Amino acid sequence: MAFTNSSARGAELNVTPLIDILLVLLIIFMVITPARTLGLSAALPQATTDPPAGDTPDRAIVIQLAGDSDLRINTEPIRLPDLGPRLLDIFKTRAERVVFVQAGADTEFQYVAQVVDIAKGASIDHVGLLTARLNPAH
Repeated sequence: MAFTNSSARGAELNVTPLIDILLVLLIIFMVITPARTLGLSAALPQATTDPPAGDTPDRAIVIQLAGDSDLRINTEPIRLPDLGPRLLDIFKTRAERVVFVQAGADTEFQYVAQVVDIAKGASIDHVGLLTARLNPAH
């Protein structure tokens, strides 16, 4: 029992069963709580000096943004509302769904985010961001 009756000291509370219950509940909550990670996964590019073998320039799709008005797929000029259907048309026969977005330094981020959103809406699996080449001498 949790209470003992002693004529000399009165009623005493036995806390051992309460600690056992507390430890069991702690273990249950630790097991039930999933270990989840928050945030987005990002794959960092590896530095290479040579292009990969078998990767031809006509296979890579690069969406180029210069400012907020000039938009191109590789060298073909395109308007922003036509970007989604054009990407669907390009990737309907391709198994590899990878697109690269290259923006100028004067391009606002909202336009880059809008292009990435349109590409994701066109069922593109991976969207990469291209940056200007860094000179190691500087």
